[in-house]
This record gives sequence, structure tokens and C-alpha cells, in this order.
Amino acid sequence: MPLWVCVIQLVAAGLVGGLCVLQWLWWRTDRRPVGAVWALAWSADIGMMLLVGGVAGVLASGAAPDVLGLVHALFVAGFLLLALPTTRAFAHGPRVRWWAVAMALPLVANVLAWLPPVLGPHEVEADLVGGTLAAATLVALAYVVVTLGRHSVTAWGMLLVAAGFESVCMLVASGFMPDRDISALLAALWSVPIAFGLAALALVRVRQAQNAASRQHRMRDAIARVSNAAWFVRDADALLLQARDEARAVLADPAIEGTLRPIAHGRYVCELFGSSPHDAHERTFLVDLAQIVSTAAERYTLTRQLNRTAYADALTGLPNRRAVQQHLHEVLERANVERTRVSLVYCDLDGFKRYNDVHGHAGGDDMLCRVAQYLRGAVADEETFVGRLGGDEFVVVISRAPNDSDLVSIARSLREGFVDRSSGSKPSRLSVGIATWQPGDVVDVEALVRHADTAMLEAKRSRSGFRVFDRALRRAVEADRMQRSALEAAVADGLFTAHFQPIVDARTLEVLQVEALARWDHHGRLLLPADWIDLAEETGLIVPIGLSILQQARRALDRFQMPVSVNLAARHLSEPDALEQLETAWGGAYWEHLTLEITESALVQTTAAIPVLSELRARGARIAVDDFGTGYSSLARLARLPVDVLKIDRSFVREVGTERGSSVVRAILELGYAHGLDVVAEGVERAADLDALVGLGVRRVQGNFLGRAVPTVPVRGPRPGSAGWEDTRALRVVPSPRIEDDTDRLPQHA
Repeated sequence: MPLWVCVIQLVAAGLVGGLCVLQWLWWRTDRRPVGAVWALAWSADIGMMLLVGGVAGVLASGAAPDVLGLVHALFVAGFLLLALPTTRAFAHGPRVRWWAVAMALPLVANVLAWLPPVLGPHEVEADLVGGTLAAATLVALAYVVVTLGRHSVTAWGMLLVAAGFESVCMLVASGFMPDRDISALLAALWSVPIAFGLAALALVRVRQAQNAASRQHRMRDAIARVSNAAWFVRDADALLLQARDEARAVLADPAIEGTLRPIAHGRYVCELFGSSPHDAHERTFLVDLAQIVSTAAERYTLTRQLNRTAYADALTGLPNRRAVQQHLHEVLERANVERTRVSLVYCDLDGFKRYNDVHGHAGGDDMLCRVAQYLRGAVADEETFVGRLGGDEFVVVISRAPNDSDLVSIARSLREGFVDRSSGSKPSRLSVGIATWQPGDVVDVEALVRHADTAMLEAKRSRSGFRVFDRALRRAVEADRMQRSALEAAVADGLFTAHFQPIVDARTLEVLQVEALARWDHHGRLLLPADWIDLAEETGLIVPIGLSILQQARRALDRFQMPVSVNLAARHLSEPDALEQLETAWGGAYWEHLTLEITESALVQTTAAIPVLSELRARGARIAVDDFGTGYSSLARLARLPVDVLKIDRSFVREVGTERGSSVVRAILELGYAHGLDVVAEGVERAADLDALVGLGVRRVQGNFLGRAVPTVPVRGPRPGSAGWEDTRALRVVPSPRIEDDTDRLPQHA
């Protein structure tokens, strides 16, 4: 082979090796196609085949050319074998297993024909080599023909076919050319057309991958723009037009159109479509845009519904509490400038719970709608505003209020104009309360609503059924506010002290225990719980008051060396850290000398009471049910409650001399003894009551007849000695000659 041909072959080898970079770039795209791997392997084989052929031509003699000839034959065999999977990857041809076996037989013979010259001084059998290569080439051509016959060939497929046909023609022509140089050149470069065809295909695929990636980026940017616009446009139709324009620009299809139609329950369906077919990625892009539009339309609809719900009552259609407060604020601001009066009429339906129980919730809803319709018609005026605060509470805002006498007439007409007799013997009416804002008052919406609500509550207690928030009612509200402040200050200053009342043996009158009762030292005057207990429970101050009494009871235990009993509020048991608070107030010892009293109704109704009381009982404390017989517990439930003592309510003790009263006391005694519980009768005010209780078998009694609550130990005679707590004897108490109403008890609190 001429040297210049070898140089050209080496140059071609380098060029093909450079073209392998295109195959690698094709393989490095996002999809990682299998065809790129086989194209890279085939191009690399061609490059190595050209390189070995050129080197073998340069080395004209010796053993090296024979070895390189064998290597060249191996690369030729690899070229023919790689043609099969590469064709299958590009054209989806049949399986190559048996075709590869058919090709491997002549290729093995070809390689064996090269072994003798390599192993010793022999000549290469040219006919055998040429025949085996021709047979392998025919197998490859047959596979290509079979593959092309099964599938339609694309333009780039035709390019590869043309390149392969050109390579075959060059190889065949090299054997018939009379010019040996031209023949050698064709024989050396016959595989180059296929290499260039593969490189051209790789270049096109890389370009297509870049275009696809660029299109994906444009699609993502378009989706991001439409998504961002969905939060600001607030118009589903305008958003649909923007999504359609984005799809037209990205897909270069001006025929794309979009539709948006509602379906059930506030849902929407959006579609984007074009006249020409789209591939899978384009269809996904259109579906994503349509999904954004439909979701945004649903969100817009839901937002409008929520806005209506936020300011309108769903049942009656009237403005709700939020709308009423906003309207009141606007009206008061305007009235403050114009110096006009504003009145708020507060209406509440009497007997609504009873009506609901009789007619059900559907009937109750119908009743509320009738009340709303009545109020709309009764105060139809541009100066009025009707709203519903919630439940059975309605309000009428009069922006330019008349004088007080006219307001009374309005309240009376509203009261008498609505009467419903379908709920039973007692008709349902409206209780009406009116509060008026005067020019110069502080603009306070909540205060005006609160005053009107207070007037309505007073109207429920009165026979007329309507009430105006006047000076007398204002003074009562102010007094309540001042009492609240005083109670808060008393709790902060520790002005609640414990007084102790004895619990004695009914027969021997020996003091067995004392009960700590709370007193409020209000400017030197002791206030009993009846004066402040309701307010303490309403404000939650009953909890710190009870803890203070418990601490004083603990100190009394050390001072008197006598078991103590403390009332425990139901509100206290609902606290999340009730157990820790009680342990901090009492301490960690002497729980067995403490009895905690809780009312029967609070024990049954407060779900948090049972585990807290069970834990206290496990530490040694005793649990007493105060005012027993007035609550709601059953015999089956009583056995499961953590209870040690039953305290008979004073109402039964007061009637113990009658047949009815004695029967109740006897039943409670039997119930307590059946469950292994101690029984204490409280509220003993007369000697006859004590005698009757002793006759019935009551062992422990308590009341003003036996001793009033005092800050010191409630006994007469010497105090117990210090010989030891367990050895301390109970003391006798002389019955008090004074009989007064025992209003100092604390039934639901410390």
C-alpha cells in the first residue's frame, strides 16, 4: 500500500475519532438514547480499524504487519457485528441473536486464517479471508434488508442506508479497480462514509435534543408565568386568554383555542387544543396550562363564596356579626362627625331551645328565617340595618336614632309584633334590648353591643320583654365592673382568709374534723361566698382563691393537728395543671389528713375531674361529694367514682323531721353504707334536726347549731397537746345557742 494512502488512512482515523465526540454528546442528552451508545461504539470501531490499517501499511515488512493484520481483522469483525445492534437500535429491527451467530461463523474463520502467519512463516490465504468477509457482509446486508422491509424508513434512515451502500460500493470497487493506488485508497477508506453518516445523525440528534430542551424551558417559563398571573388576575376568562396566548407562542400554533366550563359543586374543566396533532410533551404542556386555569377558576369561585360567607349569614341571608361590627364602626365614625345618635336594638328569641327540641333543627332554622323576614319588614327604612349575630340573636342598627320614647315604642312594637304559638302553651316572642350611643361618647363598638346585650338580658327578666339601657342599668353595670376590679385586687393582695367549721360526732359531739371556708376581708367587713362566688367563677378567679384557702388549710393542719376539709371548684379541676397546682399549695406530705369536697354535679359533668381526683385519692386524700342528692349521679355511676364521703345536702336535713325528709336521708345512708362510704349531714340548725339524724343513724354532722366558722380552732376547752398527731384525742364541742342561716358554705369551690 502506498505511503500516502496510509497517511490519508491515519488522518481519516483521527477525523473519525473526533467525530466520536458528537456521538458522546448525543448520549449525554437528557434522554440517554440507546442508539447513541451503539453509534459511539461503531464509530470507535471504525476509527480503530482505520488507525490499525494505516499503521500496518506504514510497517511494510516483518512480523508486526502480520500481527496488525490480525488486529485489523478483529476490528473488521467487530464492525460487521456492531452493524446488527446499531441497525436494530435505529430501525427497531428483529432480534440479532441468530443473525450474530450466522455472522460469527465466517468471522471466526477469517480470524483463524490470520493465525498461521502470526505464529510462523506462512502466507495469508487471501481467498479464505475474502470469502469469509464477503459471507459476513452478506449476513449484515440481509439483516438491513429485512429490517428496512418491516418498517418505513425516515429521511435520516435513508442517509445511513445510503452511507452503508456507498461503503459497500467502495469496498467492491476496490477489488476491480485497475489502478492499484485508487484500489488501495478505496480499500482503506471504505468505512468512512458510514462514520460520517453516524456523525451527521449524531449532530442532528444533538441539535434536536437542544431544541427539545429549549422548548421544555419555554414551556416551563410559560407555565410559571401563567401560575404567577393566577394569583393576580382574579378573572378566570382573562387567565384563560393568557394561557392560550402562551401556548400559541411556545408551540408556534396560532390555531390553539381554549374553553372553560363549570361543573357541579364549584368545579371547572378547562381544555386547550389545536388543529394540528401534538406530541406527548406538547399535550402535557397544554394539560398543565389547562389545569392551572381550572384550579384558579375554582379558587376564584371559592374566594367569592368565602367573602359572602364572611359577611353574610348562610341561613337567613342577613349580614353576620362581622358585617354588623363593620357597619357599626362606620356608622359611629360618621355620627361622631355629624353629632347624631346611634341606637342598637338587640333581639333574642324566647324559648328557642324548647322550640328546637319540639320541632327539630329544621324547624328551628325555619323559625330563624321567619324572624329575619319579620325584622326586615318591621324596620324597612334606609336608616336601619338588620343583622344576625348568631344563634337566635338579631340586631337592628338605627343610624339616626329618635328620642328615648320613640325607641321604647320601637322596642314594644318589635316585641308584640312577633308571636309564635307552635311550640306549646307558652308562645315564642322576642326579648328586645336597646342601647344608644350619644355624641361625645367614646366610639366603642364592643361596648355598644355589650350594653344592648345587657339590656336584652334584663328584658328577659322583666314582664314587659323590652328594656332600654338607661342610667339605672348603666349604674348596675358600673357596679359590677367595680366589683370585678375589687375582686381582682383582693385576690392579688391575698385578702381571702379561711374560717373553720367543725364536723362532729353526732352522738358524742366530739370534733372529728374542720372544714375550711373562704371569707373576703373587704375593708374590714367579711363578705360571705354568696356575695362574690358567681363573679369569681365567671372570671376564673375561683382558682387562685381555692389555692389560697388550701394553703391556709395546710397551715391549720400543723396548727390545730386536726384533719381538714377543703372545697374544690369544678373550674379548678378543668385546669391542665390542676394536680401540680394542688401539690404546690398543699405540699408533698399529710395527704391522708386532707378531704377535698366537690359538688355532685361538678363531679359528674367535669370529665377532667375523675383522673385528677383518682390521683389525689391514690396519694391518700379523701374525696367527699358535697350537696349530695341535688345532682345527677346514678347508683351505677356512684360505684365507679373515686369517692369516700357523701355529704347530705342541707335541704334534706331541714326536712328530716318529715316523712319525706327522713326517707331521703335514710336512702342516702343505705346507699353510702352499701358502697362503704362515710356519710356527713350538713346544715344542722336545730336540736330537733340533730336528734332526728341521730335516730336515723347518722354518725357525723355539721352546721351552725354545732359551731360556726371562725378563724381559730372551733372548739371550747383546752387545745390538743403535742404528744403526737396520731394520739391526739378529739375534743368535745358545746352546741351553739345561736341559730342563723348557714349561707357561708362554698358548694362548688374552695
